[in-house]
Amino acid sequence: MGSTVHHDGDGVGRRDLIKRSAALGLIAVPGLTALSACASGGGDDSNDNTSKGKTSKTNPFGVEKGGKLDVVVFKGGYGDDYAKAWEADFNKKLGVTSTHTGTQEITGKLQPRFNAGNPPDIVDDSGAQQIKIDVLYKNGSLLDLSEVLDAPAVDDPSKKVRDLIIPGTLDAGMQEGKTVALNYIYTVWGLWYSGKLFKEKGWEEPKTWADFITICQDAKKQGIGGLAHQGKYPYYINVAIMDMIAKKGGLDAMKAIDNLDPKAFVGSAAAQEGVEAIYEVVEKGLLMPGTNGLTHTESQTRWNQYKAAFITCGSWLENEQLKQTPDDFDMKFMPMPLLPDSKLPFEAIRAGSGEPFIIPAKAKNLPAAKEFMRRMLSKEWSTLFAKEANSLTILKDGVDPSVQLRPGTQSTVDASKAAGDNTFRYLYTEWYSEMGTAIEAASNELMAKRIQPKEWLKRCQAAVDKQAKDPASKKNHRD
Repeated sequence: MGSTVHHDGDGVGRRDLIKRSAALGLIAVPGLTALSACASGGGDDSNDNTSKGKTSKTNPFGVEKGGKLDVVVFKGGYGDDYAKAWEADFNKKLGVTSTHTGTQEITGKLQPRFNAGNPPDIVDDSGAQQIKIDVLYKNGSLLDLSEVLDAPAVDDPSKKVRDLIIPGTLDAGMQEGKTVALNYIYTVWGLWYSGKLFKEKGWEEPKTWADFITICQDAKKQGIGGLAHQGKYPYYINVAIMDMIAKKGGLDAMKAIDNLDPKAFVGSAAAQEGVEAIYEVVEKGLLMPGTNGLTHTESQTRWNQYKAAFITCGSWLENEQLKQTPDDFDMKFMPMPLLPDSKLPFEAIRAGSGEPFIIPAKAKNLPAAKEFMRRMLSKEWSTLFAKEANSLTILKDGVDPSVQLRPGTQSTVDASKAAGDNTFRYLYTEWYSEMGTAIEAASNELMAKRIQPKEWLKRCQAAVDKQAKDPASKKNHRD
């Protein structure tokens, strides 16, 4: 999540890309539907794997028995045992065997394969070394997933797959109005603390920013850091900064950033107050010592050792830290505390979907890749995921009630229920990765006290203004 991926000099010129994309049917040719273009499998590619078998109600894409599926999964906080369980079931039910790769080196392993026109069939494109979705989309490398989403749902064939998904969770996988990534995991982002430490110290969950600062100050007096963050990946501290902005200024303040408003940062009172609040932690020396130089797992592990009261993260934290978390730590999630006169309530949280799964346009076995994704959105596979990965999926009521979630994850479920409709989600991180990286770089400087909030606002606004000059950005808009 904090790394920048450069795509210059990868040996594919723009003209070649257009030619190649046109041959593949990735660029609309008048009179040709995207569907017929996909079904042809690229025409000159006489690969058995792309040939379609007979379609039926239970096999809408015509998956052929005896085929192979190339699956690559980011092996991070959720591990990859869930994918192995899916693959075993897929083989049992459809007779398709899988080659499975679980890795954290998504860019390193996959960029050469995309460049060579030989990508896997389905990929969980996540983690610090993710290949950015907007970049893959611009290169014509992603399949439009509407065919999967409009197929009959496994659990209720009278409904489409998309009808059984939690509202709003498909937004994060959209580029220019098309769904090109399926963000599969229902995620919330916010602050985390140890129930045990809080009980021992007599601290209560702070609902206001002033109370949050008071706890951090008390922690500091006792030799404990106030706030830890994953310094080497400023993605995480941006969760805190951006949440403060959205909660202070409401959904309009958030949409101003996503919609590249000329006053998204400079001239926005909410943005100014939000960043000043986080900077207060820096200025008053309330950061966990050394946190700016640590990776995500190093910082999180020190927090597990009671070296900080709070840390910012998404709901994968508990899984990622299983081995480092003491048995009686009592991991708890909470929303970001409120600044005075905030437009959103304390219970409001950033929530939505994470962990993008993609089907490359040049996948060798497209029918099997589409069917695999369709089955991911079945109760059976959603429950398998919850059991193995201790997390919820974007499928409505998709997890069997018998599945026991761990305490930290259960606290995110409780927080989601308490938030109700008061959830929000930025999309600039998905739409404009270059702008996202520039904002992260500014936050990195801010947390290291090399720049002040005023300069942070200036740098972030410059990133917005630069992005707004790209004519393609007109195709993304939030109402």
